[in-house]
Amino acid sequence: MGNVASRFAFYPPTPPTYKVLEEKDGMKLIFSPLPKEKNVEVHRLDTKSGNKIIAIFWKHPFARFTFLYSHGNAADLGQMIDLFMYLRAQFRVNIMSYDYSGYGASTGKPTELNTYYDVEAVYDCLKSQYGIKEEELILYGQSVGSGPTVHLASKLVNLRAVVIHSGILSGIRVLYPIKMTFWFDIFKGTSDEVVDCTHGKQLWENCKEKYEPLWVKGGGHCDLEAYPEYLKHMRKFLNAMEKPTTKGETNEQLTQNPSDNQPKRNKCLGFG
Repeated sequence: MGNVASRFAFYPPTPPTYKVLEEKDGMKLIFSPLPKEKNVEVHRLDTKSGNKIIAIFWKHPFARFTFLYSHGNAADLGQMIDLFMYLRAQFRVNIMSYDYSGYGASTGKPTELNTYYDVEAVYDCLKSQYGIKEEELILYGQSVGSGPTVHLASKLVNLRAVVIHSGILSGIRVLYPIKMTFWFDIFKGTSDEVVDCTHGKQLWENCKEKYEPLWVKGGGHCDLEAYPEYLKHMRKFLNAMEKPTTKGETNEQLTQNPSDNQPKRNKCLGFG
């Protein structure tokens, strides 16, 4: 990894902010403190490295796409419940979220290689358990999550799109082997004090199939969801992805949403 990326480290919350319990029959996992909900399913997945990671599928009954969401390095799934419920409702999508090895109730140690094995296991679950096709899938990587996101994107031929949220430039090295023509959408805050905005701009320049990026004026590293521009841009992007055969064309009719109340600020990244 590059000099900047080498300074990134993994900081899983200690202790974890949630627990995974088994129902009495042992047939189903329960995510605590999340209230039991029929549209949320918890999985414990085996990875190539031998670790067992936790993944949660947030189902929308009328989903148009599925996000595979790779989060930042200073949060676990227990801190992101509000965010995932918010994104699911706002964008009418399913969300598959997961904790890296060594985060939350996932076993093992967090390393770059393990994050690649982790995201591959989660993708396999989406295919086998939910029948999600590549054409229905949008990979979403936040901060250091841009690494496993672009890693997986390099392996999928018919992927619908990739979203890079406050990404790091080290992800650029895995952009090079990508020869497919799915869409890349990148957004970043201009006041990001953790990862300079130039990282996002350089990543965008190296994308083969580009969508108009979003540079959020005054936005930081972990608060972009709180800006109205974020909602508008993502809705426009998703509408465009519903009509992928006409490049550059977007649907001006934005999806109607129940509420624009923002979730709590997401603690997505930290350093020692």
